[in-house]
Amino acid sequence: MTSTRDAVLRVDLTTGTVRRETVPERWRRDFLGGKGLGARYLYEELSAGVDPWGCENLLGFFVGPLSGYLPGESRYAAVTKSPLTGAFLDSYSGGEFAARLSGSLDDALGLIVVGTADEPVRIELSGGEATVSPAETWGADAATTAAAFPDAAVACVGPAGESGVEYATIASDGGEHHAGRGGAGAVMGAKRLKAIVARDGPPELPPSVETLHEKYADAYEDHDVGRWQAAGETLESIDFANEVGVLPTEGWKRSRFDGADEIGIERARERSTGRERPDDAVPGGFRIDTEEGETVPRGATPMTLGAGLGIDEFDAVAALGGVCDRLGVDVISAGNAVAWAVRAGEKGLVDVDLVFGDEEGIRRLIEAIAYGTEDAPGRSEEASPPWPPELPALLGDGVDTAAEAYGGDDLIPTVKSMELPSYDPRGAAGMALAYATSDRGGCHRRARPIETEVFAADRWGTADRARAVAVAQDVRSVLWSLVADDFAGETMWGDLGAEWLEAIGLEYTPAELAGIGERVWTLVRLFNVREGFDREDDELPTVLTSPIDDGPAAGESIDPGEFDRMLEAYYAMREWGKNGRPTRACLERLDLLDVVDEATPLDDPWTDPPVDPEHFGAAERLGRTVE
Repeated sequence: MTSTRDAVLRVDLTTGTVRRETVPERWRRDFLGGKGLGARYLYEELSAGVDPWGCENLLGFFVGPLSGYLPGESRYAAVTKSPLTGAFLDSYSGGEFAARLSGSLDDALGLIVVGTADEPVRIELSGGEATVSPAETWGADAATTAAAFPDAAVACVGPAGESGVEYATIASDGGEHHAGRGGAGAVMGAKRLKAIVARDGPPELPPSVETLHEKYADAYEDHDVGRWQAAGETLESIDFANEVGVLPTEGWKRSRFDGADEIGIERARERSTGRERPDDAVPGGFRIDTEEGETVPRGATPMTLGAGLGIDEFDAVAALGGVCDRLGVDVISAGNAVAWAVRAGEKGLVDVDLVFGDEEGIRRLIEAIAYGTEDAPGRSEEASPPWPPELPALLGDGVDTAAEAYGGDDLIPTVKSMELPSYDPRGAAGMALAYATSDRGGCHRRARPIETEVFAADRWGTADRARAVAVAQDVRSVLWSLVADDFAGETMWGDLGAEWLEAIGLEYTPAELAGIGERVWTLVRLFNVREGFDREDDELPTVLTSPIDDGPAAGESIDPGEFDRMLEAYYAMREWGKNGRPTRACLERLDLLDVVDEATPLDDPWTDPPVDPEHFGAAERLGRTVE
């Protein structure tokens, strides 16, 4: 069998036209699909300074050469320029829509959407073809939009995407799954694209892959991560974070939450009506009934909407998560935005009559943010909201925007204007480096050294932390180019998917795939550098320099000097210069010299590198590791 995915479908919403294009063979070879191919298209087609809200911004829905074949959930990558950060954005989502998108694209690796429609539209996919039709569900939430297409799978924007919330999500399967962070839903809404409708079923497993699928599915079921996911999905994250003292509580004021047991995994098991995929070996998240419908809370829900907002009642947290899911708003950014408002009110920076633990008030503010008004529709009969009328729209543009208006930039940590998720790095300094160097802003998915560093911090030095972050970023870059399930993909760290690719007729060594991971990560850095990002944007948030007040990590903080040493070691290992920009030697090694354009500044090589030259090049490090 040979891989046959070699095209993309391009929809221009301004003209209403659909065109099929062949992906250049070298692009497929060097970048695979998913994140890598999305990065190649964005760097090629977007000029520096393109308005994320404008017609020229590109929104891609990419799969990979192995989509539909890998164990775990099928996933897709949403790729665009972020309105929240102004940087490259790749956001991932799984579930039924991702599986049916893979089948509906047929031999295509993705759908590229450009332009802006005059009126709301939807795109329907089937048999490798796309059609554009009017969208009758504009104004509806994610659940209502999905219900309008009972014979298909749907990814859509909710009211948050329509109103331009800068961290609006692309919600699929009625809001059970989201391409969440960074505002891909805002770009989709700005294009007046309400929904993508995938009509076909998932691709069938060919004989050459079926045995391999069974082998890896069994391996994942026996893997530590597989057993963890089967036991509690990501909801166990709050129990872990609270136990080791890295759970941001009440707007990052503390790092342990007294009510964590009430909103953690045991309460989820008690309240659950079943699992998301009951017949699967790894059965997915817990289904929870609320007054407004069923919801499937993930780990970020109790961490950010529970501990982060001081709510210790499971049903209330699940209900708030359901609100975010249906409105299409990122749980992490929304929770941090509300936490900022409460803390700013406590400090007298803004007149907000809202306290931590006030479920009804918090829900009301989340709804107001999503609709971009001083209050949500249907609430006009109530008294005036207890906040300034302009506050919801400011919070919808992110914490940094609200802080620019009122002050309070030291309350909630952000990186590149993206609010940090609920792992406090003051108990694990390597996590601070992972946040700071994340290509899409403050994100815990690119690298998670915290999971081992909290148990080995006394043995880890500066170079160890820098190496752990760089390796994880490169590995995930290649796996997200394939596009593998975040968790089941753990079984592929050994050869980075070489065995799978061989089964579909694509020959790669593990070292070559490691090189693709580093190439993709570096190309995204080049995109961000061209947008004006450099070392100053990899800065340490101010709040992280203050000591933790409570828990096992009490007294811990990030030392700015040590952080700078970690950052420079990281740059040197990547063969980037002191300003955080790739060097010519780095690009030559990664075959990117003929890709980089004149608008992208490069860095000078180090004259006195902070780490030994043998540490240079993540591809070489990984090659020694996996072969």
